[in-house]
Amino acid sequence: MSLFDLFRRKKKIAAPWAKYYNKSELLYKIPDISMYDQVYKSYKKYPNNIAISYMGRKTKYKDLIKKIDIIAKGFYNLGIKKGDIVTILLPNIPECLISLYALNKIGAIANMTHPLSAEEEIKDTLLSTESKYLIIYDAQYKKIKNFIKEIKMKKVIFVSPSDSLGMLKYIAYNISQINKFEHHPLDKLFINWNEFYIKSKYKKEFKKINYGKNTPSVILHSGGTSGKPKNVVIQNRAFIFASYAEKIDLIRLTPGDSALAIMPNFHGFGLSVLMHTPLALGCTTILVPKFNSKRFDTLFKKEKPTCVLGVPTLFEALIKSENEKNLDLSFLKYAISGGDILSKKLENKINDYLTSHNSTAKITQGYGLSEALACVTMAHDHVNKSGSVGIPLAGNHIKIIDPATRKSVKSNETGEIVINSKALMMGYLNEEGETNDALQIHDDGHIWLHTGDLGYMDKDGFLFYKGRLKRMIITSGYNVYPSHIEEIIESHPAVLQCSVVGIPHPYKQQVPKAFVVLNDGYHTLFIKKELKEYCEKKLAKYMVPSDIIIRKRLPKTKLGKVDFQKLKEDIGDDDNE
Repeated sequence: MSLFDLFRRKKKIAAPWAKYYNKSELLYKIPDISMYDQVYKSYKKYPNNIAISYMGRKTKYKDLIKKIDIIAKGFYNLGIKKGDIVTILLPNIPECLISLYALNKIGAIANMTHPLSAEEEIKDTLLSTESKYLIIYDAQYKKIKNFIKEIKMKKVIFVSPSDSLGMLKYIAYNISQINKFEHHPLDKLFINWNEFYIKSKYKKEFKKINYGKNTPSVILHSGGTSGKPKNVVIQNRAFIFASYAEKIDLIRLTPGDSALAIMPNFHGFGLSVLMHTPLALGCTTILVPKFNSKRFDTLFKKEKPTCVLGVPTLFEALIKSENEKNLDLSFLKYAISGGDILSKKLENKINDYLTSHNSTAKITQGYGLSEALACVTMAHDHVNKSGSVGIPLAGNHIKIIDPATRKSVKSNETGEIVINSKALMMGYLNEEGETNDALQIHDDGHIWLHTGDLGYMDKDGFLFYKGRLKRMIITSGYNVYPSHIEEIIESHPAVLQCSVVGIPHPYKQQVPKAFVVLNDGYHTLFIKKELKEYCEKKLAKYMVPSDIIIRKRLPKTKLGKVDFQKLKEDIGDDDNE
């Protein structure tokens, strides 16, 4: 079938939510620009607006663009070119965004990776993306020293969270960190950020080439529907479209307003909604490198964010904070929850708290995933129904289907959520089969992303999320796939079988718990500590099981499958030898 035939076969998609938008909003055309171009436009319009607020230090748009352009020149002179993948392992600090936009300016791709990734995970992401350049948090040298030269990297740039602090805070931070971590050796492979920045100032200029909307810009990470870690390739167009669509919903957000970027940069929601969109609109992104739940109210008082988006536990932390008496939240316009289900009880508590602290905002919900650049639906202002995750953003479409037949189900009937959007990923890097499983052409001629999520849509187009088709654990807003943890634990020679389930946690919502059957010749007394250390080396901190229980056998269903429900209810100690 030709592309022309496919185009002719496309049918109009039913959109009961369309009544909440006007025609021009629904038919928006994405301009042929890059992420860098979009931020540059904000600089030209609002040069003296604050672009980044970080630990009390403010960076204006004119200064941000200057830093981006200098680092872009440095990257270019290192030999980084269009299509090269550069791995970034940094917390929410200015250098992360400066690196991202500098790479974007020269057409390179930023591989956004968890800064607390385990040694094996860092090595895997560098190899799977064929990254030859790494920008990493300085305290993480110990995690790369054993393999970094073996995989023939070209340059590693070390960044300190203190690099963008004022002089007094810079000195205080560095004194506090003396002897706390191993520093990299003096070697031409390694360079510190400040040294790289100074050298980049004097590098030769390069002719800027315009990289448009269809140029790949970012790699995010997802387990997809299978749970196997994958590299999600996102184009410029997804970020441009998302910033436009989110502005329609967040209509009261104006240049000069601010968004609190607590969700991390390697999370699509954090990078797109809390960092790029504010910068595309002339607003401020408030970078929070490390979340302190006990001082959350103090952060609000200090930064006065206009818009806050985060997981339910984030808002719960605000309610429980008791540092500031008579906290005034009159500056807060939007409070949006995503990444996990918001209970009705917590929703009421948050709304009561907001009202009693002078905010006109009401907590609403959003829904999304990395493969569609995070935010797919959103409830806002008066376009909201309690318990829903909102309506599709303008230009997005959603169907609820029977996963077995791919046929659409009726309103209020639960099925798999599938998505058609201008923000869909290009695909999974070097994973053609997985990409084809996720992105499928339906009988209507459109490409739909199969999410593996369950939900239903009412007659007005509001989506209600009901959970995963397959097992998944959400801990503090992070998606944790049990099958990945099981694979790691079962790679240990002592382990015959492993099953992982999510168990309730008072703050993190859920944490993983592992049930292990040992091979003959291994004993519980000696192996549990070793398995824990094994996990800590090979898994990110939030993936490490909170407990490992040794069982002689795992419970089974009548069909002979592991009974995960019984494991969730299992609170017993290790089986005796």
